[in-house]
Amino acid sequence: MKKRHVELVIISDVHLGTFGCQAKELLNYLNTIQPKTLILNGDIIDIWQFRKRYFPKQHLKVIKKIITLASKGTEVIYVTGNHDEMLRKFSDVQMGDFKLVDKLVLELDDKKAWIFHGDVFDASIQNAKWLAKLGGWGYDILILMNQSINWFLVKMGKEKFSLSKKIKNSVKKAIKYINDFEQVAAELAIDNQYHFVICGHIHQPQMKEYRTKNGSCIYLNSGDWVENLTALEYDNKTWNLVHYQKEKIEPLVEEEKEEEFLQEKEKLKASFALEYKMLESFISSK
Repeated sequence: MKKRHVELVIISDVHLGTFGCQAKELLNYLNTIQPKTLILNGDIIDIWQFRKRYFPKQHLKVIKKIITLASKGTEVIYVTGNHDEMLRKFSDVQMGDFKLVDKLVLELDDKKAWIFHGDVFDASIQNAKWLAKLGGWGYDILILMNQSINWFLVKMGKEKFSLSKKIKNSVKKAIKYINDFEQVAAELAIDNQYHFVICGHIHQPQMKEYRTKNGSCIYLNSGDWVENLTALEYDNKTWNLVHYQKEKIEPLVEEEKEEEFLQEKEKLKASFALEYKMLESFISSK
């Protein structure tokens, strides 16, 4: 498979370790690109909902793919989010071409890009984390229900349907929250003279120009890999919002013996022994 060379790729809100994560589709997408820089803009591994009993092979393969990219020259920058906030204890750690940060400023063709996950704007996370976690569990259940409904729809030859999108788009408070989120991010970016502001968090892919009396900026959101299956790409001074389902990417044909998979799993565990122990400790304390 011929890979596309891309200067910069941004993905967010993958939620590895949850039922809603579309890891197979993300793996297919990652196998079509050769980015110079890959930014993981938060909520890649869902530590909030991490379960020892649920971490499928495809989820592990996504981690393996990202490590492989880093080992082959791609600069991988992990920007922490709220669902993987435990990693913020290790912010500014760098190992080879892998870097862990809470926020990031990049120079893109003499223009400044401000990149952060976006949970800082979420009052429910800042003031009532238990409520946000409860909402996360509810969202996971909704996605499971949606998958069952879509299975029947596909069998009947009909298009897939998103329950959560329907709910978000029909509830005025949800629409206002999204609009307010985008507006606040854009205004702060303009006030601080950034040309681009790039977030995740709200699972709402977007590319939009905002203007105020102080100037203008482009607000971008990379969406998610639960429902929207989207990524941001920057190449030749141009931004592109990639929708996996519209790109018609062919599924990766890959046969892997169970023994080989288990060997890879042990290698990854050995490579990240400290992080694995921390996750174990975190889960035991819950």
